[in-house]
Amino acid sequence: MTTRLYTHPVFLEHLTPPGHPERPDRLRAIERVLDDEAFSALDRVEAPQGDEATILYAHPADFVARIRAAIPASGIVSIDADTSASPKSWQAAVTAIGAANAAVDDVFEGRAANVFVAARPPGHHAEKTTAMGFCLFNTAAIAARYAQKKHQAERVAIVDWDVHHGNGTQDIFWDDPSVLYCSTHQMPLYPGTGAKSETGAGNIVNAPLAPSTGSDTFRDAFLSRVLPSVDAFKPDLIVISAGFDAHHRDPLAQINLTEDDFDWATGQLMERAGLHSGNRLVSLLEGGYDLQGLAFSVAAHVGRLMKG
Repeated sequence: MTTRLYTHPVFLEHLTPPGHPERPDRLRAIERVLDDEAFSALDRVEAPQGDEATILYAHPADFVARIRAAIPASGIVSIDADTSASPKSWQAAVTAIGAANAAVDDVFEGRAANVFVAARPPGHHAEKTTAMGFCLFNTAAIAARYAQKKHQAERVAIVDWDVHHGNGTQDIFWDDPSVLYCSTHQMPLYPGTGAKSETGAGNIVNAPLAPSTGSDTFRDAFLSRVLPSVDAFKPDLIVISAGFDAHHRDPLAQINLTEDDFDWATGQLMERAGLHSGNRLVSLLEGGYDLQGLAFSVAAHVGRLMKG
């Protein structure tokens, strides 16, 4: 089996205001780097339209209706200070969910060794009833719930290495011990959550990183906090909230990682998927706002996934 890649042209049609860091060029940069001959064996599949009913796995109906009603007929509207919507944003968000859920199907039904979903808008800041931080719906949370409902996964681990804490994922699973949420992130930084003391039902593991730290601190957090938690939890599926904004080139944070660190972290989680999860691993793009840093980091991440 090979590594599968899901993407879709509609992800380029989720528009944000000029100068906004979460822009369509992010996916164009990823597309260019993955066009290299080194990735010729990637199984490239157009993302399917999502089942809107699955949004309710993580968000209440009145919130979903509120987001749908906010989608403009033309132009760009603000959902909050950071988060925007344009006419195709609903379709983009639902297709991102469709891709994530299809990726879950693929790894449970043996169609792919692992899957990377290159989609936007991102999702990990979306709380149960709040769209924020560039995110409308929490794609990773929906995918985890989908694995539980469709494939009877008893335990799902979400590992989030985006430089910003995934407050939305933490909020959704705060009191649910069937989902482990582990996060490395810069602190202090937006959105202000993610202290070590935030532990939920014992299923929340935060590993905050001080500004201006780098590879050694990140890897130590992985080895001392994240990986032991995954090993103890023994998940049936690992979902990565794969943000690449901890790269040293990124303009929104001050954690000095290189693409080698993402390669290493990917390998570590693949080992855990092999030990506990029947190799089932799904990776969902979150942040990453320097185009070169993002492209090189995704290339390292996907290259490691393809090594099996």
